[in-house]
Amino acid sequence: MDDDVRNIVLGVMASAVSGGFGWFSRTYLWRRALRRKQAFFGLPAGSDCLFVVNRQMGGTDASLHRNDAFALLEISTLIKDCGANVQIVTHDTARQGFGERAEFCVGGPVSNTRTTAHLASMLPGVRVDISAEQGPDRGAIVVGGESYRWEKGVAEHVLLARLTTGQGSRPVFLLSGQTATSNQAAARYLAKQHERLARTYGRSSFCVLLKVVNSDAYGPDVTELVADVTEAARTPVAAAV
Repeated sequence: MDDDVRNIVLGVMASAVSGGFGWFSRTYLWRRALRRKQAFFGLPAGSDCLFVVNRQMGGTDASLHRNDAFALLEISTLIKDCGANVQIVTHDTARQGFGERAEFCVGGPVSNTRTTAHLASMLPGVRVDISAEQGPDRGAIVVGGESYRWEKGVAEHVLLARLTTGQGSRPVFLLSGQTATSNQAAARYLAKQHERLARTYGRSSFCVLLKVVNSDAYGPDVTELVADVTEAARTPVAAAV
């Protein structure tokens, strides 16, 4: 074998080894990222999860606001990426506990009775004004001694929480917003920021407050993190005073 042929063979071998190592590295990193995503969402491959949909405020129990439908699509993509299966149920037919299956619950207590139950049992430090009368405090979220008011089309708030009941239990993801737009914003925030949230909180429970800015102009696209309210939200109001 002359030098030219030897050099060609060695070049091909080096390229094959380099390409194989690159493929292995990419596959390893992709699988590691997938395992972390599955662990954060409580969605191992082939598992089942629950998606609890609310009703449109002012509508019938069967009606769903289109922004809440978009939130469902955002989260369905995450579920599909994890290789899990989803069961969609309405808020008034979800008659089961939590911890056995991962759950995504969308909508504030005005439109979702399941949210009301989760707030009472797992986030007792949160209060939401659910009065139907017009006024500056209508829809306000109160937590940690602060009141976050709803200013239609200007500032809309939403609680995004990951809640667990103990070691090994599957999480409940709660997206409790003042509007359907804020629910969708929380779903989009969760889809984009889940890696950062996982690095920050691991598999622990958390509750953060988000604000959708100028939704009349930007829809759910401009969302700010207002505060981590985990401790205040999990502390009963009477004990926090």
